[in-house]
Amino acid sequence: MSTIPIQKPGFHILLFNSPNYKCTKITSSWTINSDIKNKKMKEELSVKLSSPIVPKVVEEGLSSNGLRFDRLQPSEQELIRENIFEFGQFVAREAVLDEEFWTAAWLRAESHWENRTYERYIDIYKRKFADQEFNAVKKRCKVQNGDSCACIIAVRKEQKNVKRSIIKSVVGTLDLNIRYLLQGETFPGERVKTPFCCSVNRTPPSRYGYIANLCVAKLARRQGIASNMMSFAVENAKSNGVSQVYVHVDRNNRPGQLLYQKMGFEMVETANSRLLPEETYLLRLRM
Repeated sequence: MSTIPIQKPGFHILLFNSPNYKCTKITSSWTINSDIKNKKMKEELSVKLSSPIVPKVVEEGLSSNGLRFDRLQPSEQELIRENIFEFGQFVAREAVLDEEFWTAAWLRAESHWENRTYERYIDIYKRKFADQEFNAVKKRCKVQNGDSCACIIAVRKEQKNVKRSIIKSVVGTLDLNIRYLLQGETFPGERVKTPFCCSVNRTPPSRYGYIANLCVAKLARRQGIASNMMSFAVENAKSNGVSQVYVHVDRNNRPGQLLYQKMGFEMVETANSRLLPEETYLLRLRM
């Protein structure tokens, strides 16, 4: 009897919210059993596969913040959220659980470093970015001085007999900020001289919405997730008494510009001449 081990190379899989990671090798062993009497050869092939593992960078990031990595996505009934928006196979709503906030932060890290995969130590950078963004978005979502922020996420709809972890359910995110213009401003970020003792104009006309950090998991794109999250955010702003919503977009991001234009956003010409060094446009939607 002789055994010939055959080692096949490992391979890489790209998850929507994680870096490439190496899966367990597939090991094949051929056992040849020769018998003089019946002169038969038996061939056995055993292939051992392990279930996908979570990238170490994500697992460590979750545990370091005291979060439950294996926590399953709760049902909408369990969350008791009245303000939700269903579209296709997804649901848009505000993030509730810390694991949802962390996954939103990880998606933003993935998006931020998406075109810089050639850099060394990129996983460390993404991990650090995600941890910082997790703490920052949690802080922003606490109402301060009349301003507010909501972390909106898109999650996969529940399916019968299908259980997903939170990190595999969240596929998109954005922030909706409700703010007030500074005294003398006509748009956010306008450089004006403001009195030191009265820097914020807290009248209803000066209240505005600002959308930031819009991103969708790479493998979930082209399914209308971004536009539907935007629509949900705009409706939320409207229900808060806001009559105008702003967003910045990169000058080289043509798909993003077209998305906003289809939704009715227009260029703020007086602002864009000042944004040349930042290579962004400021867009506004009047409601």
